[in-house]
Amino acid sequence: MQRRSFINQAGIAGILAAGAAPAIVHAQTTIRWRLASSFPKSLDTIYGAAETFTKKVADMSGGKFQISVHAGGELMKPFEVVDAVQNASVEMAHTAPYYFFGKDETFAIGCAIPFGLNSRQTTAWMMEGNGLKLMREFYAKYNIINFPGGNTGVQMGGWYKKPLKSVADMKGLRMRIGGFAGRVIERLGAVPQAIPGGEIYAALEKGTIDAAEWVGPYDDQKLGFHKVASTYHYPAWWEGGPQLDFFINNKAFNALPNEYKGMIETAAYMAHVEMQAKYDARNPTALKQLAAQKVNLAPMPKDVMDAAFKASQEIYADLNAKNPNWRKVYTDYAKFLKDQNLWFRFTEARYDSYMQNAKL
Repeated sequence: MQRRSFINQAGIAGILAAGAAPAIVHAQTTIRWRLASSFPKSLDTIYGAAETFTKKVADMSGGKFQISVHAGGELMKPFEVVDAVQNASVEMAHTAPYYFFGKDETFAIGCAIPFGLNSRQTTAWMMEGNGLKLMREFYAKYNIINFPGGNTGVQMGGWYKKPLKSVADMKGLRMRIGGFAGRVIERLGAVPQAIPGGEIYAALEKGTIDAAEWVGPYDDQKLGFHKVASTYHYPAWWEGGPQLDFFINNKAFNALPNEYKGMIETAAYMAHVEMQAKYDARNPTALKQLAAQKVNLAPMPKDVMDAAFKASQEIYADLNAKNPNWRKVYTDYAKFLKDQNLWFRFTEARYDSYMQNAKL
């Protein structure tokens, strides 16, 4: 299993961190890499995962392994980082894999697909299921090895200048939406727009788009969406548990000493856990603050979700028939999702439902 591989590779990093064998690291020459992020520096949660990662690598290596972080647009456009890693223009990137579904829809499964796994289920599939193995086989076609690099948890369903009352309101709606979900809302009559996070506010303010989604209250408040759109729908049926990834050029990674490989894996998992913790800790306060500013918090209409669910299943069936990369990964993903939903129905869902209605 990938988890056992992680423990074996990271073991020496743990020894080094404890100070038992500093000579191994100090014998290495200094290595300097560049990391291209798809995110702006202003978002300390999602951009910050890369900073957490690079700091831990530097700490564990005694400063011998330095990785500089570059915000989206600094070295290249936010949606060009896969090409950069594939072509070795940079050694690594931090991004949302579903941004690149235009290359192959299979990229989306590595992040989030509509009505897919939630955050915990995604981590389970990656670490104890076949997820990491299957995605790495796919990413190898692009000279990439991936490491989980964070998760936001279930996201909010976005900001709308006019509230959605029914699926009919989707017709003609110009919406910034991330990843694969754009193909689903197209079938509902909407017009998806691919816009980097740092450019969404201006598009909403100018009226270039009618609605936009990003992550959730903490980030959305920072980006100021509530100033230009009053309705905040929930949940994002297209992002039940989107996983971010660290993409590393295969040749660059394979050239590293084993102890440095272990450090990368250890640091990635710390960044992965920390991002989810930050969002879970900070979103409640931000949501209360937004509500106090008279934001219209509104559930996503059920007929919108029903129509989106039907459309997504039709798309998946089409892809199973025509994209062998998709079929190989999705077949395993869908089976895991079915089993996870059965388990969560008896445990998490019932517990959460009770607690969310209890008077604390």
